[in-house]
Amino acid sequence: MSKLNAQEYKCFEDIKTIREDRSEFWSARALAPILDYTQWRNFTKVIDRAMIACQNSGHSIDSDFAEVSKIVKAGATTKKVKDYELSRYACYLIMQNGDPRKEVIALGQTYFAIQTYRQEIQDRFNQLDEDNKRLIIRGDIKQWNQLLAEAARDASVITNEEFAAFQNSGYVGLYGGLTVDEIHSKKGLAVREKILDFMGSEELIANLFRISQTESKLKRENIQGLQEASDAHYLVGREVRAAIKRVNGVMPEDLPTPEKSISEIEREQLNKLKKRKKPLMLDE
Repeated sequence: MSKLNAQEYKCFEDIKTIREDRSEFWSARALAPILDYTQWRNFTKVIDRAMIACQNSGHSIDSDFAEVSKIVKAGATTKKVKDYELSRYACYLIMQNGDPRKEVIALGQTYFAIQTYRQEIQDRFNQLDEDNKRLIIRGDIKQWNQLLAEAARDASVITNEEFAAFQNSGYVGLYGGLTVDEIHSKKGLAVREKILDFMGSEELIANLFRISQTESKLKRENIQGLQEASDAHYLVGREVRAAIKRVNGVMPEDLPTPEKSISEIEREQLNKLKKRKKPLMLDE
């Protein structure tokens, strides 16, 4: 996250609680006022809808929405009230079911979506083989490239030629001066083959970060014009490269090019699915 985003998300970080076993939760009672719900009964309606979504997604309500009691002051006396210890996934579902007109709800959707995605990646990604890692990241890149194209259009990068120049700037920053054509040639690809389809998971992740952060930067800073947008894309690419260098990583242009393209892997998996399908049993 950038410093700006980290500051924006601070309201959610400040109420996060870490248990002794290092697991984390958010108190529903603490979350409600942050989301501008002054009446608890109104917020419980959102929680109820989120619980239904949780159940439908196959998650455990008892685990993600752990019901607890809490002592609060009511004037000179104290009383017990119901509270929930919410997992990050529960918080994400609450944001999805909250009032979308509230700016803080939109902010929470982004924050908890990022946190939930990170956890899913941590829990499941390393269990995948390389081919499936490539498929998943390439799918994410397709979605983020669409968002980047929209952000570029909003920044007045209109024609195909302008967008190609804008895209090239990001690659030049990430690949230490190499253009799209030079990367294509270095990988030994045919004319119509796409460089993103011939990247391993590590190289794809670097490009995913370049794309997502450029999209955010264009929108956040309201960048306008081809030159300014291209400069921003180059800068993000260069910063991603610098981060790789700081952790002694392998530069993207030095990573091996997979023998199989993403398209080949997709075809192989589709064929496997077809073979698994049983013939339809019809009444005779």
